[in-house]
Amino acid sequence: MPVNLAYFLFFYVFVYMGNAVYGTFIPLYFQDAGFTQSQIGTLLGLGPLIAILAQPVWGLFSDRARTKNSILLLLITGTGITVLLYPLSSHFAYLMVFICIFTFFQSPIFALSDAITLEALDKRGSGNFSLIRMGGTFGFAVMSIVFGLIAQKRIDLLFGIYAVILAVCFLLALRFPVIEGHQAKNSRKMPVWVLFRNRKLVMYLSANFVFQITLGYYYSFFPLYFKEMGGDSAWLGWSMVISSLSEVPFLLLSKQIFKRVQPSYILLGAGAAAALRWYLFSAIYDSAWLLPAQALHGLIFIVLSVTMANVINKEVPVELKASGQTLNGLLTLGIARIIGSLAGGVASEAFGMRSVFFYNFIITVVCIAVFALVFRLQRGSEASLDPAIRTKETPASD
Repeated sequence: MPVNLAYFLFFYVFVYMGNAVYGTFIPLYFQDAGFTQSQIGTLLGLGPLIAILAQPVWGLFSDRARTKNSILLLLITGTGITVLLYPLSSHFAYLMVFICIFTFFQSPIFALSDAITLEALDKRGSGNFSLIRMGGTFGFAVMSIVFGLIAQKRIDLLFGIYAVILAVCFLLALRFPVIEGHQAKNSRKMPVWVLFRNRKLVMYLSANFVFQITLGYYYSFFPLYFKEMGGDSAWLGWSMVISSLSEVPFLLLSKQIFKRVQPSYILLGAGAAAALRWYLFSAIYDSAWLLPAQALHGLIFIVLSVTMANVINKEVPVELKASGQTLNGLLTLGIARIIGSLAGGVASEAFGMRSVFFYNFIITVVCIAVFALVFRLQRGSEASLDPAIRTKETPASD
């Protein structure tokens, strides 16, 4: 059966529309419900805590299921049902429970979608994952504007709108080609910890993890910071449009970039953009000037996510394709977000959000310096162990 890439493209459009609705505006919903910054940090940190459990569980199920598609459909269904029950109460304890249930289904969707898409492209023998992923960029941008206007009057509508979007995602996923769970027909069961034997992969995951901690704080508290500086929900939506559309140049050029630049340099470059962004956030005092600073987002999140998705697809054995992607999701959507949300919430109340963005700048700069040295030592070690290994890594396999 030929692979129709249009279904994948529109799937990414809608799944990231949902991300714009929930990910951007849920902190404002909690604020509207009367919760403090530390309570909001706790609520937003609970989801990633559950993601730590959910990512490896669903990754293992996907690799051992008859088809990965069936697991993706189950995750979308579970997320849609849960999000409709989410707003039945604004009691803190109730929300704590439902965030956990919601995230258990929702957090692996992105990693599993990437795994299915990349394998489908491999089967097809052609196609650019970055261009398909660009659908998510435009979907996020459009919905940021639309729901930013809606949120000014009815922010509680985010749950119903998100459920409708998930229903569309379900219908599109039904049209995906069948992607097998490779361990289902393979008697050799490969444990997930095999991934940690790949030192190069571990280094990439580690650098990405630290950068994602600072992004975790941004996702949890930027909406509150923006409003604290005088911005409203509509302008917050436009700020997300800027950050989303800024991803387009990298997505258009990524295929050429991956051919010419080593992934380690790409990750460090994304870290440098993050450091600059956090510094600007700490130095700017007018919400209007935060809008152009949002353009740096296109050099950070999308660069980290697409680079890591491609690296994992190339470095990980076929039996662990889904587990490799969900492991990265565990680190970025799980542990990193927990640290960013929980520690960020406490730090924000103690020092203020402006100061915490400056601390993120310092953390990022230190991370860049440390991993630049680690990557260099690793290449030197590989070259000394085997003279046949070139001192310069091949970009396509780095």
